[in-house]
Amino acid sequence: MIQTIDLRGETLTPQRLAAAVPRAKVDVAAASDSAAELIADVRADGMVALLAQARRFDGTDPLHLRVPADDIAAAVAGLDSTVREALEEAIRRVREATAAQLPQERVTELGDGARVRQRWQPVARVGLYVPGGKAVYPSSVVMNVVPAQAAGVASIAIASPAQREFGGGVHPTILGAAGLLGVEEVYAIGGAGAIGALAYGVPELDLDPVDVITGPGNVYVAAAKRLVRGVVAIDAEAGPTEILVIADASADPALIAADLVSQAEHDEDAAAVLVTDSLRLAEAVERDLEGRASGTRHADRVRVALGSQQSAIVLVDDLAAAAAFSNAYGPEHLEIQTVDDQAVLAGITNAGAVFIGPHSPVSLGDYLAGSNHVLPTGGQSRFAAGLGATAFLRSQQVVEYDRSGLAQVRERIVALSNAEDLPAHGEAILARFDEHTP
Repeated sequence: MIQTIDLRGETLTPQRLAAAVPRAKVDVAAASDSAAELIADVRADGMVALLAQARRFDGTDPLHLRVPADDIAAAVAGLDSTVREALEEAIRRVREATAAQLPQERVTELGDGARVRQRWQPVARVGLYVPGGKAVYPSSVVMNVVPAQAAGVASIAIASPAQREFGGGVHPTILGAAGLLGVEEVYAIGGAGAIGALAYGVPELDLDPVDVITGPGNVYVAAAKRLVRGVVAIDAEAGPTEILVIADASADPALIAADLVSQAEHDEDAAAVLVTDSLRLAEAVERDLEGRASGTRHADRVRVALGSQQSAIVLVDDLAAAAAFSNAYGPEHLEIQTVDDQAVLAGITNAGAVFIGPHSPVSLGDYLAGSNHVLPTGGQSRFAAGLGATAFLRSQQVVEYDRSGLAQVRERIVALSNAEDLPAHGEAILARFDEHTP
């Protein structure tokens, strides 16, 4: 069911590792033309375009594009008690873990009367996208809203596709999660059009443009985020979910198989990869996958994901090679289940989030670990981080020099400005030391 990639005995150069990495064929660029058209329609026709897109893609006619406050309150009241308790605990844990990400203001003293102060300012307004599709994601509401609130963002808007089963409204569990977090601005809009609406605003809805858009979505949402980058900031172009497990002979094959299946159930493009130096473990995991994949609720989806080109069991000579392969892959989720997990972790540079040991599965991170589950996919962990408070903050350097502090560097500034043939720069410095200048 799942392919095996055997790299044992090979010299694993960066080029060989890159060639061996299994990936789904998800071409964001191919969706760009369609996404651009949908965004343009929203910019031109506002509510009319959003309603047409809901009918076309969601199969429903939303009664309200902006969800009434009473509907949000009713959704909170209607939450199943166990779901509400779980959401409240997730909010508490993510809020506590996110607080540790907040940078502190620092002052650097460069000499008498010469200082640079580093401060952090939240953006004014953010738009958070919560997908619909094959699953319901109230956990994504938590993971997007809590970091924005921790950063001090004053204005938060949520967009989520209209649901035919709920009369064209947003799924009530998503509304309930928003209400628990105190978010009152929620829109029943989805896809690329929703990204365009958040980026450019829709006056008829009193939907003001945002400064940052975050949240996962399908390929059209990813394409739309790429198109509006620069008009707004984005977190990342989220693609299909990924799990990569590094394990040795000490690992429990049943637990590894369970974790691979847990991510494969997201959709047919989900990637599930095991990297191991143990042939016996690899064979045991493959056997377990057969029965486990057939016995889960979304068996058809899981079997397609595991049997496709993006999923694999990778055999390597040792755990150093496993770490090298993982770094080349740059997984969204990385699990390490070995005799010495910390030694393996020391060799890891690229990963969205890392889960150590048999009792830290990715599912824990999806809901209640306290970490954020909005993570870079498609190898983007080489240069991007998971969502956190800093995604909604801007650093500003505040320069404070007095006359004596400026005097210490006066001649050097003049020398550099002349070297760059920008003499007025130096003259602006010297003007402060003219006789008439106090």
